[in-house]
Amino acid sequence: MKQSLIGQSVFGREHVDVKMLKMYVNGEWVDSISGKTITVINPSTGDEIAKVPMGNKEDIDHAVRSARMAFESEGWLQNFRPHERGYVLLEVAAKIREIKDELAQLEAIDVGKPLSQAYVDVEAAARYFEYYSGMADKILGETIPIEYGIIDYTVREPIGVTAHIIPWNYPIQIISRSVAAAIATGNACVVKPAEDTPLTALKLAEIFSETKLPKGILNIITGYGYEAGAALCKHHDINHITFTVSVATGMTVMKAAAENIVPVTLELGGKSPNIVFSDCDEEAAIEWVVKSIIQNAGQTCSAGSRLLVEASVKDQFVAKVARRMKELKVGPGVADPDIGPILSQKQFERIESFIETAKAEGITILTGGTAVEIEGCEGGWYFAPTVLDHIDPDCKLAQEEIFGPVLSVFSFETEEEALELANNTEYGLVTGIWTNDVKRAHRLANKVRSGQVFINNYGAGGGIQMPFGGYKKSGFGREKGLEALRNYTQLKNVALRYDK
Repeated sequence: MKQSLIGQSVFGREHVDVKMLKMYVNGEWVDSISGKTITVINPSTGDEIAKVPMGNKEDIDHAVRSARMAFESEGWLQNFRPHERGYVLLEVAAKIREIKDELAQLEAIDVGKPLSQAYVDVEAAARYFEYYSGMADKILGETIPIEYGIIDYTVREPIGVTAHIIPWNYPIQIISRSVAAAIATGNACVVKPAEDTPLTALKLAEIFSETKLPKGILNIITGYGYEAGAALCKHHDINHITFTVSVATGMTVMKAAAENIVPVTLELGGKSPNIVFSDCDEEAAIEWVVKSIIQNAGQTCSAGSRLLVEASVKDQFVAKVARRMKELKVGPGVADPDIGPILSQKQFERIESFIETAKAEGITILTGGTAVEIEGCEGGWYFAPTVLDHIDPDCKLAQEEIFGPVLSVFSFETEEEALELANNTEYGLVTGIWTNDVKRAHRLANKVRSGQVFINNYGAGGGIQMPFGGYKKSGFGREKGLEALRNYTQLKNVALRYDK
């Protein structure tokens, strides 16, 4: 079944025919049991671009039962050999690259991100499938010396039926990184993409439908988080939950998982700092400080939303950052500007509320802090890249995740003060350190409380191979890299006595 949405380009904007799409369960394209639908909106224009099924508890149950039957079948673990799982994932990677233009445009109109960023996400998705395809037949156990006459060994077995609840900001990347690892290790998957951005998830299902993957191993249910997502977390036959979400929702997910004694991998956001010392490569630091806050309009869990600058160079460095931010082009995703729209009116109003708080508290707005009107895209939600200065490190703007193109600036005198500022939030996802002093860089990397530390860079080319996850309220568990394979396997120990 083909579900292509991209139509003819008109006046520089993508014209998208509104289509009724279906979700993917047990190898078939189906409507929701209720027949209800959800409207998908292009945040660049406010236009309706598609309708998808509004899955509910019954649809989730159907998908989970299908996944369980597929997982328990002889056709999967017994007859579908590990290297064959790898072949399927490699085929998916090749197909993603083959239709990269369509996928990138879908991501751009669905999420609103600049087209060049969407292409980066599509390539990252292909790399996830490629990377984990090579691991499918390398999930190894080990032998353990016990005593003469006993052979003791471990095996890593798939955990079973895995739930994947995908956020709206990086849909194709995040579905790919978790589904690829789960299938590589032999699990069956039930995916609930965000109701705001389901298009590339459904396109990915179409790609899988053309492979030899057995029916029921991948199932994708569209629906609202409070209904379909909640039902998936609570389902008694799910064996693992992967979730990227807010702290409050993460707590709810953990409670639901606890009812069934189910492990959870949670990534819950961040308030990540870039720590800039006077001896750094200034131009490189400025470039990445800006990139790390404007990517996807700042709607990124790992966004570098706090800038900590050594006092002796703070004024000149921040002035250059603010000038660079002011020069950025804002526009619709398909026009490939520097920064695209905010996803929704709700998210846009949240950002505005933070700016109103900044004004009320007398915080200096060096640039931005306002909505942006784009001719021809009056229905979209655009916000100017913003730099805030003279902020109390303990205030709301310094502590809470804004999830927009808003950079908060702080200064420090000493390395110790920089460390204290860096660790002064409930989050601990990513830290950037900018210095040419190698000893200082390692001292800070050792003491900063975050799951990833980048020294004189930020992001490391997408980090497909690099374990990703947080400290403190940024969550627990790791995705990406070999470490992610542990999420989707369980360890069994076998002891055989052979001398009697």
